[in-house]
Formats: sequence, structure tokens, C-alpha cells
Amino acid sequence: MGVEVSHLARDPLPLRGRAVVVTGVSRRAGIGYATASRLAAYGASVLCHHFAPHDREQPWGGDDVDAVIGGVRDHLVGDARVADVHADLAEPAAPEWVIERAHAEFGRLDGLVCNQALSGSDGALGQLSAVELDRHWAVDARASILLAQAFATRHPAGTPGSIVFLTSGQALGPMPGEVAYAAAKAALAGVTTTVADQLADLGIRVNTVNPGPVDTGYLTEDAWRAVAAKFPFGRFGAPDDPARLIAWLLTEEGAWVTGQVISSEGGFGRWRHPEA
Repeated sequence: MGVEVSHLARDPLPLRGRAVVVTGVSRRAGIGYATASRLAAYGASVLCHHFAPHDREQPWGGDDVDAVIGGVRDHLVGDARVADVHADLAEPAAPEWVIERAHAEFGRLDGLVCNQALSGSDGALGQLSAVELDRHWAVDARASILLAQAFATRHPAGTPGSIVFLTSGQALGPMPGEVAYAAAKAALAGVTTTVADQLADLGIRVNTVNPGPVDTGYLTEDAWRAVAAKFPFGRFGAPDDPARLIAWLLTEEGAWVTGQVISSEGGFGRWRHPEA
């Protein structure tokens, strides 16, 4: 006699048969890689977008993209597949091209995670020009909106879909020296409810995740000592911390959540006193 499984039991592969695009998957230390890997482990086929030249310009350097994609592939289940595309999302046509490639590869698209971000090329007031402001707008905000538009245009009405934007908690505390980045990411948080309302008729949910401070390879011992008292669990965020939330929002367990900006910060206290 077989064991009857409750309809309340969790599906170990909640994204089996689904296909998802994750942008900004170019470093094994990054949130994009952690998210793509977790989605693959949940049964999804994943198209990983990357733009390695950006990472090579950063103090932490780039990664071996083939190894990155191979690492995601290691988590695949069954007949799910991983594909990858190289694209500069600062180019106006690139977001739609990425979505087209995903449809061509998988024949469908059920989820979108807009994880790409521009680091550097920023400053405080008095240090900025229109060039820096426009670069951050193009990558951090405009590209995500265009990705969502391309996703929605091709989405069969009435079928479940989920889009996750990423922001940076800029409404919760200051981001010194990062005016351009904070402004662009604030635009995504601000537009979440509007986009969610429009796309609900198509069956698409839209949410935004603030991952909080996550060590993606840039954290030094000195930097940690300076902020350690602000983390009640005694550690910085790890890439898989926000990845778990992002993945959940793509599953049917998150079916009643849309139009939300959700923080995954481990209790990070921006104003927490060093002796607290």
C-alpha cells in the first residue's frame, strides 16, 4: 500500500519544468550565481546572463565564466538545461535580445531575476556628472524595466510568471558616495507596485528584493570589524541568503505575494551602536 502524500507537503523540485533568466551571473562569489544554482537545484532550466568586462574593471576582479556556468550546471536536475549569454545591458536593445535568446533556447519563460548592477563610476554630490548618473540608470534601472517589458510581452496571459528586481536598501539608510547607484536602485523599488499592478492581469507577479550587505568577495577584515556590531547574528550576508528568498518568490509558494519590496538583511542595524 502506497503512502499518500498530503497536498500540503513541499515539492522538492518546485520549479521542475520551468525556465528562468537570471542576469549578472558572472562570478561564483556573486548573488546571481547563488540564485541560478539554487533555481537549478529546484528543477528549473536557467539562462545565465553575464558581462565579464564589468567585473574585470573591479578591485575584486573577474572569474572564469566557463567555470561559473559549469558550477550552475552541476546543480541541474533531470532534463533541465543551462544556457548563457554575454550582453552589455547598458545597450538599449540588449534586454530584449536576452529574453529572445531565452525563449529560443527553452521555448518558454516562467521567471526573470534582474540581478545585474553597475559598480563604481559613482560619487557623492559635487563629484558627479550626467555621465555617471546615466550609466547607473541604464544598467541598474532601465535594463530591468526593459527586461520585464520583454518578458511580459512574450508571456501567455493567465499562466503563472514571476519577476524579481533587486534593490539595495537605499530607503533604509544612507549609501555614502553612491548617489548614482542609490538613485537608480530606488527607481526599481519605487516602480514595483506600478509594474505589479499592470502585470497581474497576465498572471505575472512582481517583487523586489533588497539583499542587504552581502559579501560577494569584496569584504576585508578591516571592513568587517567596522560594521560587525550592526549584525545581530554575528556574520555578514552570504550570497545564498538572498538567493533563497528570490528562489521562493519564483515558486508557487509565493503565489500570493506581489508588489512588495522585501529586505533580506539578517537584522542589519544601520544605526546600531557599536557597543549594542
